Amino acid sequence: MRNDNGDIPLGEQVFLLRELQNLLEKQIESANQGNIKDVEAMAGQCELLVAKIMAAGLLEKPEFKSRCSQLKRLYQELCLRLSAQKDDAATRLNRIRRGRKTLLAYRNNIR
Repeated sequence: MRNDNGDIPLGEQVFLLRELQNLLEKQIESANQGNIKDVEAMAGQCELLVAKIMAAGLLEKPEFKSRCSQLKRLYQELCLRLSAQKDDAATRLNRIRRGRKTLLAYRNNIR
């Protein structure tokens, strides 16, 4: 419900920011556990929340400055965790490729 001036009530503003923070924390936890599908599923929810937050202009409000810096820190941490997962997946993929090449070399030399 909006006030007469079109703003979202303060309680809902706080709820939106807190909900986004909770989702980011859950995404970080899922990324740490390697559950990338869970991270992706929550990304859709985050996208909706961010759209509402941006539409309400909450990130520009001085009363939410500390909350926004906390959200920024969490987002950066999530990016780092996902980058680490990506690097780990690339390392594993390279090992698989080397193993396949080795097996192919053995197979070709057996004939």
